[in-house]
Formats: sequence, structure tokens, C-alpha cells
Amino acid sequence: MYQEFSDFYDVARKRHIIFFYVGYFSQHVVAAISETIKARLDTAGAAGPTRRRIFSSFVEMSQNIMHYSSDTLTPDEATENQMRRGSFCIGMKGESFFLLCANPVDSKNVERIRGRLDPLHTMTMEEIKQAYKKALREDTPADSKGAGLGFLTMARDASEPLEFEFVADEHNPEATVFCIKAII
Repeated sequence: MYQEFSDFYDVARKRHIIFFYVGYFSQHVVAAISETIKARLDTAGAAGPTRRRIFSSFVEMSQNIMHYSSDTLTPDEATENQMRRGSFCIGMKGESFFLLCANPVDSKNVERIRGRLDPLHTMTMEEIKQAYKKALREDTPADSKGAGLGFLTMARDASEPLEFEFVADEHNPEATVFCIKAII
């Protein structure tokens, strides 16, 4: 039993993982993770602006899980106290931090999500900032539980273009696992 834990710990240490969580996200879980992330970033020596960008991206990633994960313990129509499954990780690579997030989504939504992320790869930082300001002034899209700001916020906070992929969910043929990575 201990060997399994030891193997996992060795992999996490070799990959410079400073925080990892997999399970159901709720407001209470996100609040507890937030406190832990703040403490871990302090001990990792992250500068103030870097901590702010990491924390901002963590909030957006956790909101995406709580709003869009297709594996839920609460009814889809629930607007409060949602509990949905996903995973989140923060690690270091060189002088940068990386944030990884994964959760199952309804396969019908893959192209819509891809359509929001693909344009960010060709946008300059100034274009991302302008799109963010424009999104603040617009009405919330019908298929969004925010103002469409989440991916723009993460792209604005990242030092490189966001990376993402969709992988068939081997446990649910109607779902696809959505993975996103931000380098900060």
C-alpha cells in the first residue's frame, strides 16, 4: 500500500508538482484549495504578480469544472452548490509555473469549446486584452454561465498560448475529456 503512494509521490516530485487535486469541485472545495495554493506559492517563492495570475487562472479553471463538467453530483439545472468532477494541478518547469486542468464535457460541446479557444492562438496579447474589455461590455452568451471571460482571462494571464486537447472518455462514450494548460 505505501509503495503505491511512494510511486505517486516520486512522479509528482520529478515533475515538480506543487499541488494536485482530483475529485469533485464545489465552492467549499475551491475555497480550501485556494488557501492551500496561496500557501504553496509562498513557499515556492512566486512573486506577487505571478501569484495573482496563477490564482486568477485557478479560479477560472475551477469555475469551468463546476459549471461545465458532465460528471456531476448535483442536477444540471442547479445554479448553486454545484459539485462536479475534474482535476487540477500546478507545477513548475524552469522559472515558469504550469496549470493543468481536466474534466469530462458533453461531446456535443467540443466544437463550441474549440471555437472559443482556437482564435486565442493567433491573437496578440493586445488583441486578447481588447477582446477581454469587449466581452466585459457585452451580454452573457446564452451557452455561457459567465460573460465568456474565462478563456480570455487565462490567455491574458498566461505567458504562452493556452494549450488544450480533447480525448475520448473511456468510461463514458457520450463524454470527452477536456484538458487545458496555462504557462505562467
